[in-house]
Amino acid sequence: MRVISWNVNGIRARADRLAALLDRHDPDVICLQETKATDADLPMGLFMFRGYEVVHHGQPSYNGVAIASKHPIEDVQRGFPGDPLAEERRVLAATIQGVRIYNLYVPNGKSPEHPDYRTKLAWYRALTEHTRDALGTHEALLQVGDYNVAPTDADVHDPEAWREHIHCTTPEREALQDLMGTGLQDLYRLGSHEETDWTWWSYQGGALHKGEGLRIDLALGSAPVAKACTGVAVDREERKKSTGPGNPSDHAPVLVDLELAP
Repeated sequence: MRVISWNVNGIRARADRLAALLDRHDPDVICLQETKATDADLPMGLFMFRGYEVVHHGQPSYNGVAIASKHPIEDVQRGFPGDPLAEERRVLAATIQGVRIYNLYVPNGKSPEHPDYRTKLAWYRALTEHTRDALGTHEALLQVGDYNVAPTDADVHDPEAWREHIHCTTPEREALQDLMGTGLQDLYRLGSHEETDWTWWSYQGGALHKGEGLRIDLALGSAPVAKACTGVAVDREERKKSTGPGNPSDHAPVLVDLELAP
């Protein structure tokens, strides 16, 4: 089963690019973050034409998460108990082919001095508690999405320049490690990557072409999912304006391949 995770940064603005991405990779499942749309605004024809069923947890202009699948989508969950930002549409979970999939759009936090930073850390703590409970029910669990944290200095193009800045502060990284400590592994790090593939580049200053990126879009899996994982890749080409119609998102899609037992 191929699962793609992509912060689309506005599904209506990226509809043509999304269609091209689906045709290029033919995923079984695609998880989208920052759809910035209501359910009525989703380009349903784009999915239905390609044989996808879709569930969405959206709102106008901000946030929003969607899961589209060629396999039946079961036990859909919007949000999670204890979410300190329950009014924001950031979490969507479902069971597909026996795998419990969580699609996450983690709060940005803005800066360590901003009140939203403390909310981000509280959100991570609540997600960690919920994940611990979920793993007690679902042995095969996959979390994907925009985590808005670079796990280590190896996930940052210039660690010194980003030292203790948002996405790279010690408390954020500790919060992510606490989440992984529930029993999740960074699936990207299971493979042999000679150089880290960034997943996000600023739109400013030619960051993409200078290689100035971060790896903040992650795929975390429980032990059975990690065992089934045959590869994780980043479609960096999707970030280039030259690869498709319209302007790209500032995030690149992450591709996760799982070889599930029949």
